[in-house]
Amino acid sequence: MAIFDDEPARKSGPHEIGQDLSKLSVDELRARIDTLRGEIARIEAELQAKGSTRSAAEALFRRS
Repeated sequence: MAIFDDEPARKSGPHEIGQDLSKLSVDELRARIDTLRGEIARIEAELQAKGSTRSAAEALFRRS
């Protein structure tokens, strides 16, 4: 950072939906795809866990 800089240099942050991708390299685009695939898998696992919990709760209350 230079003496007269008002802001520090920005680091590449997480992917944002709708973000301009034209300035990213092929490697950066592939890395983002890998990151997003990992995030999709994590979200799907959470959905499945919540569905299992809900099914168990519904089964418990149906027995009463």
